[in-house]
Amino acid sequence: MSISTQTSALTIPVVNSKPMPAVGLGYWKVEKPAAAALTVEAVKAGYRLLDCASDYGNEANVGEGIAAVAKQGLCSREDLWVTSKLWNSYHRPEHVKPAVQRSLRDLQLDYLDLYLIHFPIATQYIPFETRYPAGWFADPNAAQPKMVPDSVPIRETWQAMEELVGAGLVKSIGISNFCVSLARDLLTQCRIRPSVLQIESHPYLVQPKLLRFCSENSIAVTAFSPLGAPSYIPIGMATESDSVLTNPVVTAIAEAHGRTPAQVVLRWGVQRGTAVIPKTGRVERLRENLDIAGFSLSQTEMASISALDKNQRFNDPGVFCESAFGCFYPIYE
Repeated sequence: MSISTQTSALTIPVVNSKPMPAVGLGYWKVEKPAAAALTVEAVKAGYRLLDCASDYGNEANVGEGIAAVAKQGLCSREDLWVTSKLWNSYHRPEHVKPAVQRSLRDLQLDYLDLYLIHFPIATQYIPFETRYPAGWFADPNAAQPKMVPDSVPIRETWQAMEELVGAGLVKSIGISNFCVSLARDLLTQCRIRPSVLQIESHPYLVQPKLLRFCSENSIAVTAFSPLGAPSYIPIGMATESDSVLTNPVVTAIAEAHGRTPAQVVLRWGVQRGTAVIPKTGRVERLRENLDIAGFSLSQTEMASISALDKNQRFNDPGVFCESAFGCFYPIYE
């Protein structure tokens, strides 16, 4: 998938849509009190892709930031690309539209640029008035709280997602955390093809077959956790030794270019054709993460970074659902 560098911002093409910014701000784990101001600072720095989700619990705060952006005239709504995601509890068709409407209300928007199925995992429905965001537990106050799966075919959820496009609530629809087999099966049954797949990807989880499949089927790819371990170290899902940012291959390339290891890893992600959505709460890091258009990596450097692949997945429901939510639910082999 080609990368446009005709403007100051890197973009990647999305079928039947405007181009998607190649570098965005991910809001997973952004604290509520900081989200509004961070949104304003991100837009000031040049960010136009804001990656949100019901499950992150901060969409109302992000919405305050988006409203402030509009009030200050920092950019137009058309210049923003706002993504949100359908949570596991709302997979039944009758819950899909209310779920996107709740996200739109919180974000103070009339439409989303992209709405994704967050996980290929359907869980027991939790009404908004009972708990929102719903989270993973069916009842967190139970004696032994656990996640309770629901039997909902992805095809039925997707048909309800397609109706959102016709209703003008979303511009594009896509999927997240899907493997090749699930994506291929969806392509055989859909009326509107998924335009974007969001997956975990970084130099320790390169996923070349999945990226090739998406390229051959005109599905754009967004890489979450593009820097790998740092987002997972504070929550005990990774250790400092898992960080690619201290890998000698990455640090040597960074030194050769006069860039930071993070910039090199993000440039690698964009140069291989994916959008990247690093998370940070620091303004100086916002600027650093976005400043990757002014250099490029050689084919040898790209290959050296890709060769670090060890299929190390930090965000794996087959691990954390059982350990944290009392339910074994693998979605990857």
